[in-house]
Amino acid sequence: MNEKLLARSGGKCELCRNDTEVVVYNVPPDDRSDNEIAVCQSLLAQIEGQEPLNAEDWRFLPEAMWSEVPAVQVLAWRMLNRLKGESWAADALDILYLDEDTLAWAEAVAAPEEPGEVVVHKDAFGNILQNGDSVVLTKTLDVKGSSISAKLGTVVRNIRLVEDNPEQIEGRVEGQQIVILTKFLRKQG
Repeated sequence: MNEKLLARSGGKCELCRNDTEVVVYNVPPDDRSDNEIAVCQSLLAQIEGQEPLNAEDWRFLPEAMWSEVPAVQVLAWRMLNRLKGESWAADALDILYLDEDTLAWAEAVAAPEEPGEVVVHKDAFGNILQNGDSVVLTKTLDVKGSSISAKLGTVVRNIRLVEDNPEQIEGRVEGQQIVILTKFLRKQG
């Protein structure tokens, strides 16, 4: 790490301000002289697309995007764009201002492809659901194509996640296998 970068960063990640395992990252394209920033090793694999993007690891971006360092602004803009499915990231993108030069730099490189987008199932309260969990219905639901009504408070055990849809799970209610929307569930225990 050169002296100028070390002095500017204070030996901390210029994104999350963490001081563990800091490395130099060249914000692409490499034809700029001001493209080096200090980044913690734990974020680097996600930046480069070698690991799936975990939105919770990036909650600091709404603060980091106001950095005075153009390379940090560019990387914050790129990561917010990759996370724009998250409401907090979309809100931050809406208020982020980059001058024309910096915006052109940010748009110059396409985001890496996410390796096998990870589908995460969450209940109505944001708890992550897994295959085999037990859930409780938070609303009485009429089961389409059946005379069954799944009552509020019904416990559905040993659920199965619908692989390609994070808003649906499968479970057995009154002996019948049904699809239930995750927004009507609360994880039990």
